[in-house]
Amino acid sequence: MDLQAIKQRFGVIGNSSLLERALDIAVQVATTDLTVLITGESGVGKEVFPKIIHSLSSRKHGNYIAVNCGAIPEGTIDSELFGHEKGSFTGAHEARKGYFEVADGGTIFLDEVAELPLGTQVRLLRVLESGEFFKVGSSKGQKTNVRVIAASNVLIPDAISKGKFRQDLYYRLNTVPIQVPSLRERKEDIHLLFRKFASDFAEKYRMPVIRLDDEAQKILLRYRWDGNIRQLKNISEQISIIEQDKAIDAATLAKYLPDTYHRDLPILYSKEGQENISERDLLYKVFFDMKRDLSELKKIVLEMLQHESSPTKSKDREAELIRKLDSGYEIIRNSDEHRTSRTEADEIEEENFNDQVFDTLNSPAEVIEEETLSIQKKEEDLIRRALEKHKGKRKDAATALGISERTLYRKIKEYNII
Repeated sequence: MDLQAIKQRFGVIGNSSLLERALDIAVQVATTDLTVLITGESGVGKEVFPKIIHSLSSRKHGNYIAVNCGAIPEGTIDSELFGHEKGSFTGAHEARKGYFEVADGGTIFLDEVAELPLGTQVRLLRVLESGEFFKVGSSKGQKTNVRVIAASNVLIPDAISKGKFRQDLYYRLNTVPIQVPSLRERKEDIHLLFRKFASDFAEKYRMPVIRLDDEAQKILLRYRWDGNIRQLKNISEQISIIEQDKAIDAATLAKYLPDTYHRDLPILYSKEGQENISERDLLYKVFFDMKRDLSELKKIVLEMLQHESSPTKSKDREAELIRKLDSGYEIIRNSDEHRTSRTEADEIEEENFNDQVFDTLNSPAEVIEEETLSIQKKEEDLIRRALEKHKGKRKDAATALGISERTLYRKIKEYNII
């Protein structure tokens, strides 16, 4: 069966080379009994691949069972997968078959396999290696002939490094890996998928089909789509139902695309290919802007000394720069509101980070001609201003300066500030 026929049979939409590569691997491995691990972000459509593999395999007449490992409570998952004997635990009024017994001769799909408890992972490894399992509360082993296909939207090697997933189980599951591409990696399919969803919803709700103009299509392609196909489908449904005018322009579409990276902080413009921007990167942007302003402030003071006869304009510029510096410190303080929990280690790390930034702000940025004011003098002046503003309260002054109290005490002693 060729890939086009498989796409039509299972409702797969798209012509991306990455998608077709994943489908080709699924077709090739279907005729074997090898264990398959499907990886990819949430919402990319991983669940269709085990169906393709099962339907093209010699087990297609056997049972196919899909299990969401993340949706089953830890206390009952062993019973769900392997069954239990009567009286093995409270509420076990009769014996029950587990999924591995029911799926004997067929295929079992373990979605979100990285969510399995470590104890259950040991049981699963035994099934994969010997085909044997034990019901909960039983000492008698049972055999099963089941093909296992697993999927995960998290990086299992990371889970292994954190002690949450067994390395031997990972290698056993990962006999044949299939990587399902994200929507960002198959941009040529985004508009095609949107049109298909829009057509389906128009038929479902008996209404005209929505259509995007050229600018709206460009926005559709540029958007990040963290929720992948699931998010694209939801948005197409929302627009289909809510918008009376079925000709959708860029402004209308933009209302339905949440800004997943919106923060009340300065924005760093990302280079092409750059993905997540951390809060620390944003703070560094603030700090280096402040550093430039501080250099300019020093230059203005120098000019004032050289041209004392007309200081008004320079003083206005100095006041403006001081306001910008104060605004930068306010941004730094407000950034703490994004944190919901803070440990002692976090506070120590942040103190060190702030100390480094304070030193950065007060390190030489540019060579200024005939500069007569030292960096240390400006640093001392900033500390005096902060102490004066907060009436000698050192804790508040340190907060305003964006440094730790420890650093402030050291600087006060260094400059002999009373």
